[in-house]
Amino acid sequence: MKAPQIFNNAQICHMRERYAAQMGEVDFLHQLAVDRLIERLDLIRRDFSHLIDVGAHNGFAAEALQGHEKVGTVLSLDPAPSCVAAASQYGEARMMDVERLPDDLPKTDAVISLLYLHQVNDVPGLIQQMARQLRPDGLFFAILCGGRTLQELRASMTQAEEEIMGGVSPHIAPMADIKDVGGLLQRAGLAMPVADSELLTVTYSSVFRLMSELKLMGEGNALQGRRSSFTRRDVMMRTAEIYTQKYGTEDGQIPASFELISLTGWSPDASQPKALRPGSAKSSMTDLF
Repeated sequence: MKAPQIFNNAQICHMRERYAAQMGEVDFLHQLAVDRLIERLDLIRRDFSHLIDVGAHNGFAAEALQGHEKVGTVLSLDPAPSCVAAASQYGEARMMDVERLPDDLPKTDAVISLLYLHQVNDVPGLIQQMARQLRPDGLFFAILCGGRTLQELRASMTQAEEEIMGGVSPHIAPMADIKDVGGLLQRAGLAMPVADSELLTVTYSSVFRLMSELKLMGEGNALQGRRSSFTRRDVMMRTAEIYTQKYGTEDGQIPASFELISLTGWSPDASQPKALRPGSAKSSMTDLF
């Protein structure tokens, strides 16, 4: 069954290419994602001689992992040529299709993806491709934006368009719920799956500053069916007014929510702990209590 085409892949490449040189100016989300990756690696008692980064942006992960005692080489993959060029400063970097890995990739000890999967139409399919690249007992780790991301902006724009236009056009992509994405790891054949999330609140001087930073991150509107023309000025001004009225702080700032969902799994291996067969326990709960 073909995945629903929510995103325009050509537009995603265009945005990443256009803003590749400026992503580092607003990299707090990428930096947080890299910090979470390093925290996870530090807890794992093994080394990773080779790692593949899917949707590498400007090579944030490869740069941070240089010299890490548990990580050898990093291969960065991205669909935007300018992002690939930037990531190549920190190791090997190659082009990929937005939703398909190159056919000739080597098997690897770990596959990661930081803040990329929420822009993919076929998330289960890409996770399965990533899982197939892993050697036995290889690590899968991904961070993607969850459903509570930009909930204030979504509500404000919806109300403004309904008031002025009498209807709503797509602006902010639907994002995954943690209850849904956890099962994708098992579907991909990964063992010991874990999904967790954290909600980050960032304050901005205005809704226009928020939207400007989203563009610089390469996170602009890439939805199928979006209006080809710019959003009307009166709609934007009403959005800003609603946002400030509903969510603004006493000092004139506005909060923006970012939910980061972390996914961890392992390619199956005989050395991994396994659950006991039902009925195989040697102690009775009745005896214990």
